[in-house]
Amino acid sequence: MLAAMPQPPSAASRDAPVIRERGDACPGALRLHAADDGFLARVRVPGGLLTVQQASALALAADRFGDGHLELTSRGNVQLRGLADGCGAGLAELLDGAGLLPAPSHERVRNIVATPLSGLDGPDRPDASAWAVDFDRLLCAAPWAAALSGRFLFAFDDGRGDVAALAPDVTVLGRSRGRALVRLGRAGDAVELAGQDAPRAALLAARYFLDAAAEAGTQAWRVAELPAEHALEEVEFIRRLDAAGIAAATVRAVDWPYAAPPRPSRAGGHDRATLCVLPPLGRIDSAQWRVLVEVADEGSGRLRVTPWRSVVLPSAGARAAARIEAVGLVLTPDSPWETVTACTGRPGCAKSLADVRADARAVADRARGPLPVHWSGCERRCGHPRGTAWVDLVATGSGYRLAAPGRPVREDVRPSELAAALADARTDPDVVKK
Repeated sequence: MLAAMPQPPSAASRDAPVIRERGDACPGALRLHAADDGFLARVRVPGGLLTVQQASALALAADRFGDGHLELTSRGNVQLRGLADGCGAGLAELLDGAGLLPAPSHERVRNIVATPLSGLDGPDRPDASAWAVDFDRLLCAAPWAAALSGRFLFAFDDGRGDVAALAPDVTVLGRSRGRALVRLGRAGDAVELAGQDAPRAALLAARYFLDAAAEAGTQAWRVAELPAEHALEEVEFIRRLDAAGIAAATVRAVDWPYAAPPRPSRAGGHDRATLCVLPPLGRIDSAQWRVLVEVADEGSGRLRVTPWRSVVLPSAGARAAARIEAVGLVLTPDSPWETVTACTGRPGCAKSLADVRADARAVADRARGPLPVHWSGCERRCGHPRGTAWVDLVATGSGYRLAAPGRPVREDVRPSELAAALADARTDPDVVKK
């Protein structure tokens, strides 16, 4: 049989609406999740934007309460693992003091991604980061917004099409001449309006979703989960925008751009450069993280966490790259880690059938190829790639099931066979040339 790439669990078809009987248990900084290696906290970082003070607080939290590591997520957030039982109050106090909990009632719904290089690689596009900051302020000031699911995603894309490809629930896409498009879910059409109105329009889109979800009564968490009879429509959205004083018009069959994620790199001049730093498998220890904080402190004073588990450092100094590579972090685009991701696996996850991170490290250098690969400890495939073809490895207990686009599924690939089988799957000529 040929492999069919799995769909995200949250991306239900409107032909099969999701009906739930429980609320969203997505973890946050205040609602900790019990894992096999201790408790887990997920700290939302809207737009991926961190000051050096906030980044320093996260390192302190990892050392004081957790296992001394930080995990970067596929939404540009930061997770702390190995947290001790009873640490919640102390963790919350530390995060709040750093300005990471501006609205405790809303902390799980601040799922906001923005183009990581926006404003850093040319003046021709709008500043998506500024949109994200304005929107976060509006979101936190709206009491009703706390009812959103912890999985609902907002994306602010400066027009290149990178974060717009992450299947957001509400997408803002920059256009020329100070304009912007707003898309609801995966609709082919969009609404065009003035760029300055984009953050307010995104908030109104969220309110429209909550109204539709309440009317449907199915406890939908995301736009794609709404039943067909309650689907969001541009006509109603424009009516709501007009009532709020925002002029807008429908744009049919938008040709959505796509841009690949930023690659590990050292872009810029001799004295100052924008660095894109990749921690292998998105996991970084507090000592490595503090090196990034020091580089940021000597540069722009900010770090940008990307949805591809990397960190962008604007205006880094001339010696920054050497310091970063010296602690084992990746700055070159030919690294075997550039397109390899993995779920938590053992020992952190009780559902996992393998230590996927250890297995990935064992073969990473011998299993290179153009196609991304994701290692999963179980069928849930947590954190897998979006918007692209990828090689799917799922632990079976006795090996791995390997699926690649256009290839027959291989069952129970043994550890001794993994490197060769994976390298072959990642370099399929028929897939790569498309």
